[in-house]
Order: sequence, then C-alpha cells, then structure tokens
Amino acid sequence: MDQDVVGGGKGSAAGRHKRALIVAFTLSATYMLVEAAGGLLLNSLALLSDAGHMLTDVAGLGMALAAIHFAESAGRDPSRTYGLYRLEVLAALANSFLLLAVAIYVLFESYGRLMAPPAVAGAPLIIVATGGLLVNLISFRLLRVGAKESLNVRGALLEVISDLLGSLGVIVAGVILLTTGWGWVDPIIGAAIGLFILPRAARLGWEALRVLLEIAPKETDIGRIQKRLTDLDGVASVHDLHVWTITSGVQMASAHLRLAEGADNGSVLREATSLLEREFQVSHATLQCDPSGFSEADRHV
Repeated sequence: MDQDVVGGGKGSAAGRHKRALIVAFTLSATYMLVEAAGGLLLNSLALLSDAGHMLTDVAGLGMALAAIHFAESAGRDPSRTYGLYRLEVLAALANSFLLLAVAIYVLFESYGRLMAPPAVAGAPLIIVATGGLLVNLISFRLLRVGAKESLNVRGALLEVISDLLGSLGVIVAGVILLTTGWGWVDPIIGAAIGLFILPRAARLGWEALRVLLEIAPKETDIGRIQKRLTDLDGVASVHDLHVWTITSGVQMASAHLRLAEGADNGSVLREATSLLEREFQVSHATLQCDPSGFSEADRHV
C-alpha cells in the first residue's frame, strides 16, 4: 500500500482546509458565549436558541477538526494501512445527525411558540444577532471552497449555514417585533429554518453512508472505466473492478486486467494506473494483470 497516498503525503481534502476550520471554530465558540450571555441578560429565548444553534456549529467544527487530527497522526502507525481517514466521514455522518436533531427541535419549538408566542424585545435581538450573522458570514467564506472537496468540511459548512439562517431569522424577527409587535413572526421564521435544514442534513448523511458502504462515488461511471481500461493496448478484458472512497479526495480502485497475447505487463500497468488517475481521479489503484488464457478456474488450482 502506498503510504504517501493513503497514510500521509497527499492527505485528504479536509486536511487541506484545516486552518479555515480552526478560524471558523474559534470565531463560533467566542460568539456563542456572547449570544448565551446576551440571552441570559436580556431574558431572550430567541437569543438563547440561536446560541444553542451556534453550539451545534462549535460541536460540528470540533468533530471535523478532531477527525482531521487523528487521521493525520494515524498515518504514522504501519498497522493502519488506510490511516484513520474514515473518521472524517464518520464526523460528517455525526454532523448530519446533529443537524437533523437541531431541525426537529426547531420545528417542535416553533409549534409551541405558535400556540403561545412569547414577548420578546426587538432591538437587543437585532444588535446581538447582527454580530452572530457577521461571524457566520466570515466562517461561510472560509469553508465554502473546502466544502466542494470534502464531506467533512461540507458538514461543518452546513452547521454554519444553519446558524447563519438562524441569526438572519432573529434579525428579521427583531425588526418585525420592533415595528409591529407581531409575536408569531419568531416561530414562523424558526419553522422555515428547520425545513431548510432537514433535506440538506439528510443528503449529507446519505453521502457519508455511501462512503462507509464503499459504494462507488456518484460521479463515477463504472461502465466507462471498464470500457476505457479494456480499450488500452494489451488489455483483452477487465473483471472484478471495484471503485470506492476512503475519504473525500482519496479514491481507490482495484481490478483484474486480462492481458492480450504478447502484452507487456509493466507497460499495461503504467498505462492503466495513469488512465485511472488522469481521467477518473483515482489516487491509488491496485491492479493485477492475468496472463492471456488465464481463467477463474486457474485461481483455485
């Protein structure tokens, strides 16, 4: 196994965005304490609720960072031939469950508030929630690029987006409360945020499960890979082809290539490995070349 690819070296997609995660974690943790203090001082359930949302951000970002740290350090243990990169996927799965729990809680809380809207002062909500919005906008900008490459970072970004919407909702609620005194605006906006989070959390969870179940990446066309390998000079047929993901940015493949008569083993391996990395972003391939005329029955002789 090539440790430069799997255990260290190239690293995972999430690892390349570790610094952005650290900054976002620090900002979120600091302002979570500000919002919690403001909610207690102002006796504002809305602010305390938003601080609770930000707590999930901090937990999600913390899990993402912990997973990256352990994945990077595990590469030094030779018995962990794949390192602990799957921890990053597990962190993304945990984040999806956390997001689902937050969305369900928000919907439940919104229903209770529709039945009995609480009296909340508008101006303090606007001031404190605006600070939370700015913090989340900075975190969003930091994590946006990494979210395109890594499930782990995407889970953290979804946490930030959910809280960004929460802060925005609190600001809108504060403005409406300040200008009209209409108490139902808070639960209505809360329910909208919960409904926005639910499908995104479910999609993140399913993508993490695809990796854990070793299903081929959704953008990977197994039939096309098999055809492109079969079309290589010296390859008669391809069988036992498997493609899976260790963690975001680290794709693996294995296959048996049955050689044509007179084909050079080394040349076929070089061409096949290069093809998989160049066209299908497979960073590590384990390929076995079977000689011409070799059959499945020969394996058991």
